[in-house]
Amino acid sequence: MSVVLGILLAIQAQSPVSQAGPAAPLAVIPGSVHATRAEAPPVLDGRDDDPVWRTAPVITQFLEARPSEGAAPKLKTEARVAYDAHNLYVFIRAFDPHPDSIVSLLARRDDQPPSDFLFVMLDSYHDRRTGYEFGVNPAGVKADLAIYNDGNEDSAWDAVWDAATKIDSLGWTAEYRIPVSQMRYAARGDGTFGILIWRVIQRYTETVTWPLYRQSRSGFPSQFADLTGLDGLSSPGHAEITPYVVTKNVQQPAANDFARHQDVTAGGDVKYRVASNLLLNATVNPDFGQVEADPSVLNLSAFETFFNERRPFFVEGKGLFTFNVNCVVVVDCSTGEGLFYSRRIGRSPQLSGTYGDESSPTATRILGAGKVTGRLPNGFSIGVLDAVTDNVRGPGGINTLEPTTNYAVVRGNQDYNKGNGSFGFIVTGVNRDLDPSTDPFLHRNAYSAGIDARHRSGRFEVSGSLDLSRVAGTADAIAATQRSAVHLYQRPDGPLVLDPTRTSLAGTNMELRFAKVGGTRLQFETAYQRRSPGFEINDIGFLRQADQQEWTSWAALAFRKPNRIYQQLRWNFNNWEYWTVAGLPTERAFNSNVHIQFTNRWWLHTGGTLGQVGSTYCDRCARGGPAIRQDTYLSPWMSIQGDDRHGLVPSLSLNYFRGDGGRSTSINVSPELDLKVSSRFTTSLSPGYTHNQDNTQYFGTFTDADGAPHYTFAHLDQKTLSITWRLGYTFTPNASLQVYASPFVSKGTYSDVREINSPRALAYDDRYKPYADASVAADPGGFNVQEFRSNVVFRWEYRAGSTLFLVWSQGRQNSAGVAGTKSFAGDLGDLFNQRANDTFLVKVSYWFAR
Repeated sequence: MSVVLGILLAIQAQSPVSQAGPAAPLAVIPGSVHATRAEAPPVLDGRDDDPVWRTAPVITQFLEARPSEGAAPKLKTEARVAYDAHNLYVFIRAFDPHPDSIVSLLARRDDQPPSDFLFVMLDSYHDRRTGYEFGVNPAGVKADLAIYNDGNEDSAWDAVWDAATKIDSLGWTAEYRIPVSQMRYAARGDGTFGILIWRVIQRYTETVTWPLYRQSRSGFPSQFADLTGLDGLSSPGHAEITPYVVTKNVQQPAANDFARHQDVTAGGDVKYRVASNLLLNATVNPDFGQVEADPSVLNLSAFETFFNERRPFFVEGKGLFTFNVNCVVVVDCSTGEGLFYSRRIGRSPQLSGTYGDESSPTATRILGAGKVTGRLPNGFSIGVLDAVTDNVRGPGGINTLEPTTNYAVVRGNQDYNKGNGSFGFIVTGVNRDLDPSTDPFLHRNAYSAGIDARHRSGRFEVSGSLDLSRVAGTADAIAATQRSAVHLYQRPDGPLVLDPTRTSLAGTNMELRFAKVGGTRLQFETAYQRRSPGFEINDIGFLRQADQQEWTSWAALAFRKPNRIYQQLRWNFNNWEYWTVAGLPTERAFNSNVHIQFTNRWWLHTGGTLGQVGSTYCDRCARGGPAIRQDTYLSPWMSIQGDDRHGLVPSLSLNYFRGDGGRSTSINVSPELDLKVSSRFTTSLSPGYTHNQDNTQYFGTFTDADGAPHYTFAHLDQKTLSITWRLGYTFTPNASLQVYASPFVSKGTYSDVREINSPRALAYDDRYKPYADASVAADPGGFNVQEFRSNVVFRWEYRAGSTLFLVWSQGRQNSAGVAGTKSFAGDLGDLFNQRANDTFLVKVSYWFAR
């Protein structure tokens, strides 16, 4: 790490530093405002009676950004900016002739309730690509976010800053004190940041900004104005240290019953500012017990389930380390695929199913992790991350469930042409300390590298990337990788050949995209992607499928000018086509969807997909068997959402699927009710019901006496009920209680077990034949999976940057090999009769800087 830091400091020392220019005028001119130096810091009380506010230039040229771009705002807004060596100060007056109509709701920090809000947005690098957002509502609820890639937001970023608000006869005010130490900036003499001020008037669903933020243009910081005159900013303190102590009471299986185990651990986070624009962030023995549990999922597909990262250390700054795979507008990057998936670090031990039992841990302990992030004056961004996880032993300490592992990522990106272009790289590495119990299953090492570039000219943009991967291990481990659902080298009708003697596997991925990213009415995108069969990144990344080509296209019509029917309307058109690398068509679909906000502020989202048009074949359905012809499917959907300005907000989502000539159908109904009981008390209830009848559900691969495989499918009749309940009570803007509870039941029955007959036959019935093994076909069984997950979290920021967490987590689970005859009420009763697994946690952190 010290070598990396030395190189970065050397690069910075050689970067050009611009010279200070003449002082900017003290009048606000379009696209620019001069910050007034404060001789004495203003008192943070939400009042404008401090001397500096009487002399600072007044920003008044606010315009409406939403719903009518560029229109005159309904209400007047004024802002002033000042600074001293250590802080930026901003005063905003939000005029309102009806102060009693100002929407002021209490909520936990960063929750952003549906209320009036004021945001100060700063591009401290002045690179027109990155920035920070500091928001506050009339009740004093704060929200802060980091901006990357000219528009993506990172809500996990938390800074230590303050604001005071006040409602009076003229409307309401917000007065900010933002330490420059909380932002990264280039040490140069011109003293210029980017700035945008954003006001939300909730009762009008109106957003006004200065300068005008245009939805019809791509990008966000690239539309900021200049904040000039910031000369003489002090060098920030070098270190912020947040030690913490955690005591955890956990229920664990014992010899004859369940025993409780008390753990007391200590750890800490350190932020060391190597320079004003280069930050080292490290964590030792981290604990993330306050993070909400993942939702329950029953995955019957061939692909791994993607879960979003929730741990603060890994979420904060994730944008710099992002290197997406299979990320285009058509799929909206929703698959999560990319070269770096931080949830691999500290994952559930991979060999728990092989060597573990119910006492095995559900996560791997992270011994320590560190990252260096920053941006140099020449527009070069750098991110270096390294983490080490502990060895996890199985019952009795005999076998290893997860070996000691080192994870490393290096990401760099160079902007040019004022942020209109960039080129970058990423390198990842995983190295494991394997032993005889793990080397037949896991890769000894895994490496990947990629380069990406983009260039924007006016409203058009072209981008692309090229990635390489290589994994190595024993012949058994590499053979298992070839057989996995990501690769399926063993398919009998495919061109790939499984080599059981290989000790490494390598592959490539390339993507090329062309898009129209701006315009008042029309935007579009078309992209091509190709992943070779050997491309493998799942040791530190996330990939659902290799051996794939894709061509995707998307176009959108936007109607942003309100009329008597709607506030805004967007109409999307999509087409995607997939093939294997050898050219076998696997998917061809067309989709259209419409999103309308009516004048009463209700939303309607509706659309549909017509898929598997023409001859397409599923090369993953038989899990290593031959590709099977697919029939056309139809999948319409609709969602209605109520006006979130009201105390009671209903919504309803409906999804329907029909395929396999009507043999397979699915319907999902998901209502939701959000209730704002008072300005500080909110709750929501969201049940979901799905009835799925899948006539081609993979059942299993069986081998007969002659060693021949039989790939079987069954009709699955599955019903799923899930309920999510949330409750939030905010005592003060710094103290809150949140409750999350989610029971889940999914049960299904298999019938009509068949095996593949003529998989590419035109007639559906010719593709399958009855499976002859009566021991399987006579009683194929089913399943009944029940889970309950809950968290109760009390959070108190008792001083700036220092937090107390009190957490109670509970889990229950039950399962059976048949669906059973009980109703969902009976299943829920069985679930809550199971022994609860309770965890109680107290975590105290204390922030200080020097």
